[in-house]
Amino acid sequence: MTDDFEGLARDLKVAFARGTGEPWTEEVFDAWATRIFAYQFESNAVYGAYSSKRGATPSTVRHWHEVPPVPAAAFKALPLISGDPALVQRVFRTSGTTRGREGRGEHHVLDLDLYRASLVPNMRRHLYGGGASLPLFALVPDPLVASDSSLSFMLGEALATLSDGEGAFFVDEDGQMEREGLRQGLRETTSKEQPVVVAGTAASLVHWLDWMAEVGERFELPPGSRIMDTGGLKGRSRTLSRPDLYRQLSAAHGVPLENIVNEYGMTELLSQYYEVSAPESAGTDLEDRRHVAPPWLRVRVLDPITLEDVPAGQPGLLCHYDLANAGSVMAVLTEDLGFEDAAGLRVLGRVAGAEPRGCSLAMDALLSKGESR
Repeated sequence: MTDDFEGLARDLKVAFARGTGEPWTEEVFDAWATRIFAYQFESNAVYGAYSSKRGATPSTVRHWHEVPPVPAAAFKALPLISGDPALVQRVFRTSGTTRGREGRGEHHVLDLDLYRASLVPNMRRHLYGGGASLPLFALVPDPLVASDSSLSFMLGEALATLSDGEGAFFVDEDGQMEREGLRQGLRETTSKEQPVVVAGTAASLVHWLDWMAEVGERFELPPGSRIMDTGGLKGRSRTLSRPDLYRQLSAAHGVPLENIVNEYGMTELLSQYYEVSAPESAGTDLEDRRHVAPPWLRVRVLDPITLEDVPAGQPGLLCHYDLANAGSVMAVLTEDLGFEDAAGLRVLGRVAGAEPRGCSLAMDALLSKGESR
């Protein structure tokens, strides 16, 4: 084996700490990705066999595009661990039904410090203005009561590290929002003229807006305040388009549209994309916005049937290559549609209807009992 996990994770954390500015060159990202693929091929028997059946081995893969991805649905079917399962520090689970592994994906994390090393500098840059310490009001459960939620963990780290412990969580362990506590907290930060970050899923933000309308509440949050939407609206609240959601959030909180941003991530990844605006749009036109990644995360846009790359600017399935996933699987194929251009990634939403053929075939190959390597 060319690497052990501890050494690989240590080197990645150093690289992440040094690499939060300019994007990495193709050569730098490629060297990391092929190194991680070689490690995962050897340390993850299921993934190694799957890669071999697709003709990809450490001796044949010459570029990170050649590293075979696994469908995100595989995290529901298999414990995708690259390393010693006894070293798993946390298991994060996807939202949805609680009926066991069949309904919820599981991401087994070998090193929570590697997750921290990915999420903290990226969030500091995009949500905290590069360094400002702002109180965080999180519309998700506290990680102490939702230990299997990667989003709660992420916001818990932000609260402790980027907000200097100022702020709180306003959803209890039963999923009920503590509205009066949130209202009082926002009133206090407004009276102190202290900018604040309000973060939550789109569904939680809609429920909060509905309650504000019901009780006739409105805020004028101090300049510099921000709202972060993490998605997750469909099927969880009343129907509301994203432009309408953002306009209502802006009007109800006195936060300009350019300070309301979307974070795009998933339980199966340990890195996140943040939405930025085209310079000329001032953040008001959502069509002009793009998601950008930290240097250690890249995306390919693939044909849903062939899984071949589509031309730049054309829509396809999003396939993420996340170096922070060193302890699981680096390359994850989603059922999200989007396109990439010179400005960044535009996420268009989930595939409607049946599972894309490319995802289905990849899943069949992963679960088949054919010859291993």
